[in-house]
Amino acid sequence: MPEICRFFGIIIRMFYDEHNPPHLHAEYQGEKAVFDFQGNVIGGNLNSRTATKLVREWIDLNIQKLEKAWDDARNFRQIRKIPPLD
Repeated sequence: MPEICRFFGIIIRMFYDEHNPPHLHAEYQGEKAVFDFQGNVIGGNLNSRTATKLVREWIDLNIQKLEKAWDDARNFRQIRKIPPLD
């Protein structure tokens, strides 16, 4: 699963052969969660309110890039990295 971003110890990944709805996988300190592109947790739990908030903020700032990455992944094209939060 390609890593598309890393910030504040949070790793964001996206699979090439995923199912709908569009989503991403986040990992923080060994905990994993799946987020849709509206920032909802649809699986797992990061067990950190701060990390969850940061992932949601990052999603909000990068929604168009995430949609493009999802389209690229679904069509087995290279997924480009997305800039991290500063």
